Amino acid sequence: MPLLKAALLLALASGPAAAAEAPAMSASAVQAAASAVAADPLLPGTETTKTLRFKRDEDKEKPGKKSDARWWADLMGNLSAGLRVAIWLLGAALLIWLLLRLRDWLGRGRGAGELAPLPPTHVGTLDIRPASLPADIGAAARALWQRGEERAALSLLYRGALSRLVHGQGVPIRAASTESECLALAAARLAGPAQAFLVQLVTGWQTVAYAQRTLAPEQLEALCQGFDAHLPAAAEAPA
Repeated sequence: MPLLKAALLLALASGPAAAAEAPAMSASAVQAAASAVAADPLLPGTETTKTLRFKRDEDKEKPGKKSDARWWADLMGNLSAGLRVAIWLLGAALLIWLLLRLRDWLGRGRGAGELAPLPPTHVGTLDIRPASLPADIGAAARALWQRGEERAALSLLYRGALSRLVHGQGVPIRAASTESECLALAAARLAGPAQAFLVQLVTGWQTVAYAQRTLAPEQLEALCQGFDAHLPAAAEAPA
């Protein structure tokens, strides 16, 4: 600013009017005039003033200076978003765990094969549990027949045959299996003579129970005598 004032004084001193009315001023005179002007309190170098004005809406909240309410709102929003992400991650982890458990379960099922169903305790109304049968089924059936209880004798022989097939031979007879179904299922496990004996026994049972006819004594005696020989309790599977 002093240089500007000095330049202004020089311009005034060297103007055309000054050149015409007075001789040129010396350098010392110019310097003295500049000092005088600089010392004049009416010509200060700079002046700082303050004014009042209404604050505009866009000036109320500048970037980087958020209000407390806005800060809390943003914080809660961030927490909510984080919670949603956490829930999604937890759900995905649970789904993966379930899929892995299902895969292991299916793998064990394929490796071990299907679980064998429990054998039935009854076929129709006939109790085929080994504990419900006498040790010597043939002899017990003969005793019933000799007392005139032919139907009970055939029922005991048929019950015993089904029990031996299920528990001794592993034939997959079910509770609702019919006589013909039992014969078909047993055919895959029994040898020829044993299967032929079973056919005779089932035919004799149907003759007495359904047709209500009697069997020849020799036929019934053959069924009682050959029962353990063809259907032993601890039978071996046919070759």
